[in-house]
Amino acid sequence: MATRTVRVVAALIPGPHDGQRFLVQQRLPGGSRALLWEFPGGKVEAGETDEAALARECREELDVELSVGRRLWENRHTYPDLTVELVLYGARLVSGEPKPLGAHALAFKTPAEMQSLPFCEADIPLLDDLVAGRLGALD
Repeated sequence: MATRTVRVVAALIPGPHDGQRFLVQQRLPGGSRALLWEFPGGKVEAGETDEAALARECREELDVELSVGRRLWENRHTYPDLTVELVLYGARLVSGEPKPLGAHALAFKTPAEMQSLPFCEADIPLLDDLVAGRLGALD
């Protein structure tokens, strides 16, 4: 059975202090992939660039303004109900303190700490590459 495909953009946002911790969010209870962890971001709408979608999603769901950097990683993952084209961008906070407006919880974690969290399946190869140091510089 064919599933619908959605393009999802995510941000790798370093923490304000050491640059070794990155922002992750826990999905809301009750929805698809409830309470699993992921990198902040969301779906790209028709006519929107990846960068514009990422800035919009983080504004709406975290109440922050971002400077979106380069594309770091891309992968395609098929769930039973949809296929996700996941694209990760480096990003930096320009203004605002992240708030969980569209998430159950937020945390700044090191890649090693993230490995103990239950992540969405689409994010696991990304997490593996982050832990292995294969993503390169954010900008």
